[in-house]
Amino acid sequence: MVGERIKEIREKNGLTQSSLAKKLNISRSAVNAWEMGVSIPSAQYLIELSRLFKVSVDYLLELDRAERVDISFLSEEEKKMLYSLLNYFKKYGDTVRDITRQTEEDYDIIRQAAEDHGEPAVKNILERLLSIAELFE
Repeated sequence: MVGERIKEIREKNGLTQSSLAKKLNISRSAVNAWEMGVSIPSAQYLIELSRLFKVSVDYLLELDRAERVDISFLSEEEKKMLYSLLNYFKKYGDTVRDITRQTEEDYDIIRQAAEDHGEPAVKNILERLLSIAELFE
């Protein structure tokens, strides 16, 4: 469990077992043992891994599933924009995915209606799409 998370985060950060071992002043075989589940890192190394990868110890131990991103290099205005975008996805993410799926389905219906029934059916479907768009106003 812990070993899989260490391997995953090590690889995400583009490190080999050897390069991680060097950063921690331990042997490559120690890192390999963690990743293979033969041993687990001590509290000291969990803290060092946490600092190195900028994640919580809880994340390494898979007690916390939340991912974190360092935004300390952004300006305050950029942070506000990012928080606004994250709030948007938190609030509307499922709705946006549903609308995208529904729009893809409706495209085929609109095309077929235009071929089979002409303009009135197409107008009704487009009005339905417009009413969905009002959810975001």
